Amino acid sequence: MANTASARKRIRQIERRTERNKSRMSRMRTFIKKVEMAVASGDKDAATVALREAQPEMQRAAGKGVVHKNTISRKISRLSARVKSLGAAAG
Repeated sequence: MANTASARKRIRQIERRTERNKSRMSRMRTFIKKVEMAVASGDKDAATVALREAQPEMQRAAGKGVVHKNTISRKISRLSARVKSLGAAAG
């Protein structure tokens, strides 16, 4: 257990930060799932709208340091490619 006042304070800070990060991570995953569901249903318009809504949320998570920026870049790139391929399959 923490013995010093500064260590106890750090524990309190970590708890708050962990809660915030969990919330941000969960929110980001929800937006990603919406895009994946739209892609799975084959609806390009819905997928495009969902991706447009998900991107800022994902970028925000990267900006806050919840996830590495390269991870987000990779995820956005792959989601974009999947949405784009819907048009090729339909057309």
